[in-house]
Amino acid sequence: MSIWSLLAYIAAIIFWSSWLKRNIGEAMVVGWVVVLLFGGSQFFDLLMKSIVFAAMQETVYAALAFVFMAFVMSKTGLVNRLVDILNSTLGRVAGGAGYISTLASALMGLISGSGSGSAASVGAVTIPWMVNSNWPRQLSATMVAGNAGLGIALPPCSSMFLILGLGVVAEKVTIGSLYIALLTAGLWTLLYRLILVRWFVFKYNIQPLPPAMIKSFSQTFREGWTSLLIFVGIIVPVGLTIGPVADYLTAIKSFGPKGLKSISIIVWIPVLISWIAIFEGRKYLPKTASGLYELVQSSAKRYVVVGATLFAAFAAGDVMTRLGLAKDMMAILQAMNLSPLLMIILVGILVTLIGGPLTSTATVVAIGSVSFSALIYAGVDPAIAAAVILIFSSTEGASPPGAAPIFIACGIANVDPVKTFVPLIVYYVIPIVIIGVLIALGVLPTMVM
Repeated sequence: MSIWSLLAYIAAIIFWSSWLKRNIGEAMVVGWVVVLLFGGSQFFDLLMKSIVFAAMQETVYAALAFVFMAFVMSKTGLVNRLVDILNSTLGRVAGGAGYISTLASALMGLISGSGSGSAASVGAVTIPWMVNSNWPRQLSATMVAGNAGLGIALPPCSSMFLILGLGVVAEKVTIGSLYIALLTAGLWTLLYRLILVRWFVFKYNIQPLPPAMIKSFSQTFREGWTSLLIFVGIIVPVGLTIGPVADYLTAIKSFGPKGLKSISIIVWIPVLISWIAIFEGRKYLPKTASGLYELVQSSAKRYVVVGATLFAAFAAGDVMTRLGLAKDMMAILQAMNLSPLLMIILVGILVTLIGGPLTSTATVVAIGSVSFSALIYAGVDPAIAAAVILIFSSTEGASPPGAAPIFIACGIANVDPVKTFVPLIVYYVIPIVIIGVLIALGVLPTMVM
């Protein structure tokens, strides 16, 4: 039943958005209702539980905050001042913003381990820069969403510790061995992404900015140094939750781990940057109450699609979980008697499909044990098997239609998320799964302690 609900969910979304040409927000709500119908007499019970579940997801509210952040940054002109500074340093390199965006995503992955956090912090700076340095707006959002998976493909990440918490994995894999295996495996996905940037530069004929458009660094810094204050909005939340400051706060009895956990990077980054943008560009904003009302009202329509899409995606994922999707998938996998190659490919497809409507952490919890056992059966080294599962699950950030990084990136770039779905699958989801398969087969070497 749950397998059919997943297939019906995907079919309903494709039909509503592609065939009927309706917006993705409507399509996701329709998909949610279709999944609920598989609950039969439990329809209303599942409806209420899924609503509560979706309403508790901070990513829904964070995505809306990023839409507002991008709107404010644009209206105050902060983006233009920041882009002028960035172009004065790397504007002479063809596609320079794309390379920096990819490397910055990897850096955020090493620091925070959050796909949404990576898309949020990196996209806030690099998407406006890319758009203003000859990158297509849609492609800029696609790259940031596609690179968000580096937050899961590189250690440390929450999914890494979750998979180590599974009994069958803990018996065979140590923290150190998985850290090294995931780090080297993740670097293969980073190398692929850098090669992909070069391909994009060639395919879209992205040229360096004309010399006439590049001002001197001294001039751009003098005119727009206040725009650099937005980095404070990124550094403060990250600095409070990671590193020595986080260790200090954790040790304080009145604060402790619970207090630290309550500080959400993906919520505070857009909130702080929005306030900084308003302060930095206050002279460009309306001074009257009616002007401010019109400004806020003009941004309202941007929230509807993003909010409805993410809310329905989380709600539908919760319903499928309650219908036993993970259990049924596990039963099918265990019943198959496949060759090692086919088993590895099947695990990759399975983890990717489950990670679409769910999340990487939920996927690891749901089918991590059976996936690990299947890879061990196929002859994969235990540490590499655990790392490969995380590589497969890292496609969650780029898997349409419900991946939060897609809507965060598209909200910043102000593009229709649906237009990024096919490019994300072609350029990121499928290739990353193939890389994971090659790592499992030993074609792409990976270090193991």
